[in-house]
Amino acid sequence: MTTGTDTTNRPAASSGTFRIGGDLEVNRLGYGTMQLTGPGVWGPPKDHDEAIRVLKRAVELGVNFFDTADSYGPYVAEELLKEALHPYGDDVVIATKAGLTRTGPNEWPPVGRPEYLRQEAEMSLRRLGLERIDLFQLHRIDPKVPLEDQIGELKKLQDEGKIRHIGLSEVSVDDVKAAQEIATIVSVQNLYNLTDRSAEELLDWSEEQGIGFIPWFPLATGGLTGADSPLTELAKQKDATPAQVALAWLLKRSPVMLPIPGTSSVDHLEDNLQGATIELTDDEFQELSKLHS
Repeated sequence: MTTGTDTTNRPAASSGTFRIGGDLEVNRLGYGTMQLTGPGVWGPPKDHDEAIRVLKRAVELGVNFFDTADSYGPYVAEELLKEALHPYGDDVVIATKAGLTRTGPNEWPPVGRPEYLRQEAEMSLRRLGLERIDLFQLHRIDPKVPLEDQIGELKKLQDEGKIRHIGLSEVSVDDVKAAQEIATIVSVQNLYNLTDRSAEELLDWSEEQGIGFIPWFPLATGGLTGADSPLTELAKQKDATPAQVALAWLLKRSPVMLPIPGTSSVDHLEDNLQGATIELTDDEFQELSKLHS
């Protein structure tokens, strides 16, 4: 139960909790590190000191679930996490990913060869300063490599104690079912927000299975923020921003939802996290659910 002080000073704590894999309890509103890098998710941040401040402030505001990837930078986001937060608090959970390589800004070719995934897991352990990665996600399934080879290697790393739990990204229900034949999958990460609900089937299935659903690009509101939009009107009524209301909608949408809004600015971070303190009525939730850009 969160107290009034918690809600004021640590807004992420008002988002409720979820146990990833049944044993890793996190506040549902987390933080994604992709925007801490340079343009095209390439190179260092424009303002290194602000990036460090954002990560430290996120913890102060109750965030204990951080999502990153070897490909963000590449390597930049993981290194920033270690610089800002290591040694990590006992409740901090870091999820990272491998399986996308970088050939330049905005370029992300998938590589799922087992030896590559193993190399990246070992390198992520070093960059993050961890002995075990709590949640290691396959960033994309590589169509050129048998699924059993990709998931099988992650299972080996898990058996060796190098990773605790396995997740997938940008997958279908059938993909997860196939992967579940090889190893236990505890989370999925797909594009999902108020305007793009193409992963609805996966979300509903994940909820049935108790699998965490991490929506990336969670705050996209597209064409829903016009002057007469119900989203804009509701935000005014709640003395909130459309992005905060969109986040509140996500949190109410499913108990397995783990949004990870990212930003490179402390001000934006503080604004985003206030979304966890907004309570939508069932009627308000239904009204927003009818919207699509």
